[in-house]
Amino acid sequence: MTVSKGLRSLVENTPNFSNQALENAINQFKIGWVLKSFQLDSVIESNGVLTASQKNDLKDDINNLSHINLGMVLGDLLRHTNTILDGSIIPGDPLITGTLDNGQGTYVEMLQSVQGLQYTIPNLFGVIAEDKSRGINDHFGTLNQIFTETEDSSAPVFTTLNQAISFINSADLATETALETAYDNLKNFINGVVADSTDFQETLDNFATAVATAHTNLNNALANEPYLSNKTKLIETREKINAQVALEKSNLSGLRTYLQALSTSSAYLGLAEDAQLRKLMVNTSQNASWKSYFEEYVSNTLNINTSYTTATDSDKSAVIEQVLTSMGLPDILDSTDLEAVAQKSQRDTRIDTANYDRYTTEQQITRSCEQLGITTANRTIGSLSNTLLNNMNQHDRDEIQRQLDLNESSNTIS
Repeated sequence: MTVSKGLRSLVENTPNFSNQALENAINQFKIGWVLKSFQLDSVIESNGVLTASQKNDLKDDINNLSHINLGMVLGDLLRHTNTILDGSIIPGDPLITGTLDNGQGTYVEMLQSVQGLQYTIPNLFGVIAEDKSRGINDHFGTLNQIFTETEDSSAPVFTTLNQAISFINSADLATETALETAYDNLKNFINGVVADSTDFQETLDNFATAVATAHTNLNNALANEPYLSNKTKLIETREKINAQVALEKSNLSGLRTYLQALSTSSAYLGLAEDAQLRKLMVNTSQNASWKSYFEEYVSNTLNINTSYTTATDSDKSAVIEQVLTSMGLPDILDSTDLEAVAQKSQRDTRIDTANYDRYTTEQQITRSCEQLGITTANRTIGSLSNTLLNNMNQHDRDEIQRQLDLNESSNTIS
């Protein structure tokens, strides 16, 4: 169903998607050494003189303690979300030509694909997409305010991070001030590098070493309380940010491959109803676990009965009673009606009733008891008839329970 109100505005305008909300949330951290770290990260990224290799080496050199070097953590976070919005997180495919960016992903493609997973995964795996780390926030959490919101009583990641940064910054530690200076020195040097420079690498390395040393000094200054608990917060929040980014990169960059795998599995399911194709897949597959679905398809299909579908154990009991009633069971209630009990025994599939017409009613009951393992010694025919009838009536219930379990098993993804 499509809501009409506002539809024209939707169609006649563009969404202008951005990560502005995330950037606004990050701005609160831009104080003290974190501000200087963020500025340095931006300068390294935007510099047009340093080669890509030099930039990567420089980042490695100054990232000796990434929970201190938060500018890079936050900068990488913003850059990551930009690759989602512009689609470049799904690289172009050289086999795809004639399309935008030769097959590079788009934001709307990812949105539609992830939406599809919310329906496909439950159908194929029997669990919600989140249980397979394929929920909405497993792909777009960084853009969907996952760091500023929480679903339980715990503090959001960014709230905890802000508390730690603010506490350390307000302490006016000499090592924190020294780190700010080291950041500025490296930043200013990079800004002063020109294209015809031939001997700046050694100086660049020296400034980078000074930053790494300053990282270590501040980290050491946070080794005891009241700073230690706040350093722990820096480490834990950094790890949560990096873990979320890594999950999204993995999920989105491989989204097309994952969708293709699910699509192929769905295609195989569509072939299962054809007997000859089932036989072909069983004969050609070398994976016993895979082909078991097709080998057991017919028997599992026969076990499915929608009237047996239940949600709870109490529902099962109700279904058993309903089925018994619909089948007219128990059909015999009076164990003193020996003829009726004997006739019921002849309908019991567990009992071999060959040549039963040669025996009297009493003998039929006795022989039926013997076959079912019911003790007959020193017992009256009335007692035997009562025990036999109870046994057969319970068997009727057990048989319905078995069919119900088979239906449940055939309808349970495994």
